Amino acid sequence: MSDRRLDLGPVQKAYEYATPYQKIGKIHSNKGMLYEVNLARAVIGSNVEFVTEFGERCYGEVVSIQGNRCLAMPYEEISGINSETRVHLKDLTTTIKVSPALLGRVVDFQCRPIDGKGPLESEEQESRSIFGTAINPLQRPPITEALDTGIHSINAFMTAGKGQRFAIMAGSGVGKSVTLGMIAQNTSADVNVIALIGERGREVLEFIENDLGPEGLARSVVIVATSDTSALIRMKAAYVATTVAEYFRDQQNDVLLMMDSITRFAMANREISLSAGEPPGQKGYTPSVFARLPKLMERAGTIASGGSITGIYTVLVEGGDMDEPIADSVRAIADGHIILSRELASRNQFPAVDVLQSLSRVMNKVATREHKVVASHLRDLMAAYRENEDLITVGAYARGSNPKVDKALVIYDDLMGLLRQEQGMSTYLKIEELYDRMVDLARKAELAINPQTQHEDQ
Repeated sequence: MSDRRLDLGPVQKAYEYATPYQKIGKIHSNKGMLYEVNLARAVIGSNVEFVTEFGERCYGEVVSIQGNRCLAMPYEEISGINSETRVHLKDLTTTIKVSPALLGRVVDFQCRPIDGKGPLESEEQESRSIFGTAINPLQRPPITEALDTGIHSINAFMTAGKGQRFAIMAGSGVGKSVTLGMIAQNTSADVNVIALIGERGREVLEFIENDLGPEGLARSVVIVATSDTSALIRMKAAYVATTVAEYFRDQQNDVLLMMDSITRFAMANREISLSAGEPPGQKGYTPSVFARLPKLMERAGTIASGGSITGIYTVLVEGGDMDEPIADSVRAIADGHIILSRELASRNQFPAVDVLQSLSRVMNKVATREHKVVASHLRDLMAAYRENEDLITVGAYARGSNPKVDKALVIYDDLMGLLRQEQGMSTYLKIEELYDRMVDLARKAELAINPQTQHEDQ
C-alpha cells in the first residue's frame, strides 16, 4: 500500500487566522501619525480597528513591523487615544466589493458610495484584494489598436494605443483636470475609472459636473480621496481605482484608468514611510515610494484573454521641473508622456499640449504609415516655426531664407486652430477625419511654396 499523506499545512495556517477569539493589542506609543501596537499575527496591510475607552472607533491599517510590535495608522482622526486604547485585528488584507453597479457612481477608498444615490446593489458582486499583481510579461499581447482619446493634439501627433500608459506632466493650473475631463467625455474606451487623489474638496464636484458631465459619468466610476483625508486613504484610493479597472477589464472591456494625480499618491507614500522611520532620499522621497510606483502602474495593460487598461497618470511637477524625482520615475515607467505647457495655456491654447516635447512610444505600432509620415512632416514645420518665432514676431524674418519656415508660416495658425478645443465640446474629429485635415494642411503648405506641385499631381 502506497504511503499517501495529506498535507495539512495550508489548512492549519488558515485555522490559525480563523480562531474564534479576538486578536487584540494595546497602544504603547505613537510616532507621528503612527501608533505602536503589540498585536500578534498582524502582517503589513492588515486591517485593524481602534477602540478607545470612551467608545470612539476607527478603522486603520498596519503599515510597518518593528520587532514584536507593529505600527498602525488610523484612516481618520480619532480623539481619546491613550494607553488603554485597544486595537483589534480584523483582516489580513484589504478587499473591496466590485460589480457593474459601480458605473455612474462616485465612491470613496472602500468603494462606498458618497453621491447620495443609495447603496450599490448587484447580483454579480464579488470581492477582490486591492493589491493585485502585475500582468505576466509573456502574457501581454502587443499593443496594436489605437485608442481615440478625443484630444486632437494627442490623436494627431502621439496616437495612444489600447493598453498604453501615459503620463500627463504639468505644473499647477495648466489644465490637467480639464484635459482628463475632455478625454473621459470623448474617448472610445468602454469604461472610465477616474481616481481623484489629493484634490481640493471644491474641485471634485466641479470636475464631475463641468469637466466630466452626465454623459461621461454614465460610463465612469469615480474614486475620491480629497486632500484633507489621511495619507493612508490617499494611497489606498490609487490601489482601489486600479482594482476596479481590473474588474471591468476582466469583463472584456477596454478600460481607461485616469489618476489625478500619481504625484499625490507618491507624496502620501512619503508621509507614511517617513513616519515609519525610512531614510529620506532626494526631495524627501523614500526608497519604498519608487518601489511602489512601478508595481501600481504595471497593473495596467493588455491581457491575453481580452480587455485592456489604458492608464493615464497626471504628474504635478514641482516648480515646473520636468526632471524632478517623481516626474523622472513615472516618465521612465510609462509608454509615453504628454507635456502641458504654461506658455501655451497663457495664449489660450487648450488643451495646452506641447507637441514638440510630447511623445507616444506605441504610435509606430498603432498608427498607419501615412499618418506617421504626415505627423512627422507637420512636427518638423512646427519645430522650424518655434525656432524662428522671435524673428517672426518682430518682423525680422525674411521670406525665402528657409523653406521649412516659409511653409510653417502658411499653416501655423490653421494648425493651432485645429489643435485648439473648447471645454465641453460635444463634437470632435475622429482619428481618420483628423488625418484628412492634416493632409490638407501639409498640401496647403507645399502648394504655397511650390505651386507647380499642383500641376504635377494633376
